Amino acid sequence: MAKRTKLSKKQLAVMVDLFSGELDEQAVLDKHKVSRSVYNRWLADGNFVEEFDRRIASAHRQSAALIARYAPLAAAKLVQLTESENQETARKACLDIISLPKIAAQKTEQSDKAKKDGDNPAEQLSEAAVSRLLAALAEAEQ
Repeated sequence: MAKRTKLSKKQLAVMVDLFSGELDEQAVLDKHKVSRSVYNRWLADGNFVEEFDRRIASAHRQSAALIARYAPLAAAKLVQLTESENQETARKACLDIISLPKIAAQKTEQSDKAKKDGDNPAEQLSEAAVSRLLAALAEAEQ
């Protein structure tokens, strides 16, 4: 077994900034004076990639936990929206409620397939579902 090397302070600092969400990748590299070729070498380093993947998995778990925490609020908001005076809003809320079991079934199928295949990608909502959820949460806070 090869000796495991630790990441440098510069690599860790770049990693922290990449996941802070304040700067894009190139801005982070510029901030830390890391050239694209050096960064590409880091991306070929197994230790760097392992840490990077761990942080991605952690971010996905945090996102899933946040979505799960607000799911009851989002569902309640959808039910409220079915009684909206705006017919289009009420109609869309009804359609979203009707489609929830189908979405849940698809998620279960995807999860079961991933476990069966030995592949375990982080569960993700479709962009449309995320947009609807965020819109409902924004309205709930107003």
